[in-house]
Amino acid sequence: MNQSLRSLTGCAGIGLRPEHYVEFIESRPSVGFIEAHSENYFGRGGKPLHFLKLARQSHPLSLHGVGLSIGSVDPLSEPHLARLRELIDMLDPALVSDHLCWSSVGGIHANDLLPLPFTEEALSHVVVRVQQVQERLRRRILLENVSSYLEFVASAIPEWEFLAEVARRSGCGILLDVNNIFVSAHNHGFDARHYLQAIPRQAVEEIHLAGFTRNLVGGGAEILIDTHSAPVADAVWALYAAALERFGPVPTLVEWDADMPALAALVAEAAKAEAMMELRHACAA
Repeated sequence: MNQSLRSLTGCAGIGLRPEHYVEFIESRPSVGFIEAHSENYFGRGGKPLHFLKLARQSHPLSLHGVGLSIGSVDPLSEPHLARLRELIDMLDPALVSDHLCWSSVGGIHANDLLPLPFTEEALSHVVVRVQQVQERLRRRILLENVSSYLEFVASAIPEWEFLAEVARRSGCGILLDVNNIFVSAHNHGFDARHYLQAIPRQAVEEIHLAGFTRNLVGGGAEILIDTHSAPVADAVWALYAAALERFGPVPTLVEWDADMPALAALVAEAAKAEAMMELRHACAA
């Protein structure tokens, strides 16, 4: 574990969003770290990068991307990797992550993080791509499990085994999104706690929490949608407690990207996560 990551152990953070730029810089809230969506700061100047640099002066940073399309068969984007590398060199983030998904085909990008078919072919393909990205960036990255609403008929490997094997073969870490596990478990009928138990402890370097919404489809069946537009649900907090038992006080980020609340509400969600980590540490001691 590198020194910067070790310093985040037991810390909870929030996403730095444009609605809160000025207030965040002025108030310097008591959160353990901040997350920024990498692609939003690829410009070499302007207001977003200006505020991120200011925030980085007082808080450790996690860079979280949505544009690698690590599972696509399209070639990796060299301009994307070059700009990400520049941003990493500029801001020295403690964590760099993206998603275990695909989002482009034939050079056309979808505005979504699409799930992979969990097959041996896809596994081998992703491992090679992750290794190429890590060589280009000259650092370990984390991959996040995504929420999903449909499954591929061709899938032959459980998602949790696929994720664990990608980490083992490629040497990458895991950003474990507990809300995404809860959402997908509800939608597909698997055991969320079994998922946690199947993930290797040493691979998990960050945890995400978020809110979801409920939708009715078809004949009234309920599915959960990972909208990042609400407080963390009680059931997700309960699953997070189980994750802490499994993985320890891993740096935890509360995501909120739509229907943005006041900054104080985000800070309160992060404080709850940090309190749960402290309680778990006290009980373990």
